Amino acid sequence: MHTVKNRIKKDHWFDPLPRQFDKKDKDTTTILFGGLTIAHDYLLEGALKGIGYHVQHLSTPDAEALRYGKEFGNRGQCNPTYFTVGNLIKHLKELHQQGKSKEDIIGNYLFVTSGSCGPCRFGTYVTEYRKALRDAGYDGFRVLLFQQQSGLKQATGNESALKLDSTFFIRVLKAIFIGDILNLIGYRIRPYEMEKGATNQALERCKHNLHEALRSRKQLIPVLLQCRKEFSSIRVDQTRIKPKVSIIGEFWAMTTEGDGSYHLQNFLESEGAEVDIQSVTSWILYLIWEGRFDTQKRMYLRGTDSGRYGLKGKNPIHRLRLLFIADKTIRVLFQFYAKIIGLHGYHLPNMNQIAEAAHTYYNNHLRGGEGHMEVGKLILNVVKKKVNMTVSIKPFGCLPSSGVSDGIQSMITEMYPEAIFLPIETTGDGAVNVYSRIQMMLFKAKQAANKEFHQALKEKGITENQLKNALNPSKGNISIIPLKHKAACTAANVVYNANNKINIFNWWYLFEKRKKEIKET
Repeated sequence: MHTVKNRIKKDHWFDPLPRQFDKKDKDTTTILFGGLTIAHDYLLEGALKGIGYHVQHLSTPDAEALRYGKEFGNRGQCNPTYFTVGNLIKHLKELHQQGKSKEDIIGNYLFVTSGSCGPCRFGTYVTEYRKALRDAGYDGFRVLLFQQQSGLKQATGNESALKLDSTFFIRVLKAIFIGDILNLIGYRIRPYEMEKGATNQALERCKHNLHEALRSRKQLIPVLLQCRKEFSSIRVDQTRIKPKVSIIGEFWAMTTEGDGSYHLQNFLESEGAEVDIQSVTSWILYLIWEGRFDTQKRMYLRGTDSGRYGLKGKNPIHRLRLLFIADKTIRVLFQFYAKIIGLHGYHLPNMNQIAEAAHTYYNNHLRGGEGHMEVGKLILNVVKKKVNMTVSIKPFGCLPSSGVSDGIQSMITEMYPEAIFLPIETTGDGAVNVYSRIQMMLFKAKQAANKEFHQALKEKGITENQLKNALNPSKGNISIIPLKHKAACTAANVVYNANNKINIFNWWYLFEKRKKEIKET
């Protein structure tokens, strides 16, 4: 006969919901946010101020933010957690040093972050924020969560002061598009500028003017046209042989421009490379692709899909149409702004093409991190000669990227031996080792770019001096004239486009010169 012991009832831990951001608090509350590039955060601040919110973007996370993150965060977290959590605590302590009481900070400030799912620890960020804030003495500080899935639902109450309507999303999307375009055109021009610092100075002026236009809700097109003039006035020499290097990997690591990625973009440029970055708009397109892919698969299930994201009681054809329209609208608006500002020849990625390229090696059903995109991007970078070298950067121990994608990439590099691929894991304190590895691989990329350039000269039957004399950089900036793509290296593409580009540029130069003469008279 068995004796049943009295069972002790245990309460399981749960993360309590934060105090809500109600409508009555809107005028007295400042929303803190951050985590994208410098341009994105600054422009988003202007856009949100323009629709009535008190907002402030945080500075780019640095080594001091990492120290705070490790001091107050849980052990075993990845770099993005430490950097972003620590950056918030660092900012709150700076507010306290400026004379604000902790009660004032807790009551009149809040932080907005995004959530995720899958194997990535990113899904637990919001809990990490709250835990670290409690330990740092800011218990009760509000951290609100946006989910990347299901239309960016907000974890707040019905009477939230955050009104997620069409105006909100349109303003946010405009800021994201323009932030992407400014970054892309900056990385395109800066390696070839003849006056050091001219590109960054033009970018700063453009960001300031666009921030003010978004904040005051003025027309953006006149400001974008002014930015076009700023960029077209920068003198460049695109005959300089520079390897093009693509940065892919975990979203935060490849996006941030500070200590979290060892200032990777700046380091590559300082070593003589042209950097090819990933746009935030591409991530939005991936989320739309994800919705279309899942909807199409669920349409052919045997029974009714009654799961959380299922199709029971819904019209899947209508959903697919809406997602198709969203995809096309984003692409059209992005290209509209890009053409106005002078970013020609850039195409947003074809998500179906990336998925198809990766599917044989990385099942499209697997999610977490960048999903199959890391594998697909490397394959297309090689097959389509997009870049000379690909760097995949991610936090140390990142399960989706380091544990899965990089394992598959080793097979991809065996299948495509011409690929120059370098996986990098960041810990926050290993910059010297990372820089050394990049320099070794960059030497190969420089050789590949040099080979492309001289092969192009041979095919066109011209010399390097003839090319430089024809494309006289002293006349102005010809980087805004689109190049037909044939090689990875920009200088090689300049050679292949030499005849057309010289004719177009000479016409454009004479037109601008004549217009200036008329204006002066």
